[in-house]
Amino acid sequence: MTDSPRMTLPAMLVLEVMLADPARRRYGLELCEETRQHPGTVYPILARLEREFGWLERREEAPAERLAEGRRARHYYVLTHDGAIRARAALDRAGRATVHPGTPRP
Repeated sequence: MTDSPRMTLPAMLVLEVMLADPARRRYGLELCEETRQHPGTVYPILARLEREFGWLERREEAPAERLAEGRRARHYYVLTHDGAIRARAALDRAGRATVHPGTPRP
């Protein structure tokens, strides 16, 4: 088992959005809109980041919030402190890995 998820483009997009404001809670469809990715892509990424790696915490919103708007409950995701650190490092490594051999690194 690895300590970091595979850095696919969709995973990087999700992490970049989450890292833009690490303390902000976001729900799945909001992340789909912001990353322009399909829910069938985003939700498995969120599940892996939460369950396998512990980078995210998931909480269901309070009933009063959803009842006031007359909709189903949302699950909100927020980066853990350790998750934010590891996500930044993973994105940094992924960025370096995309540099072609022989290209000077910054």
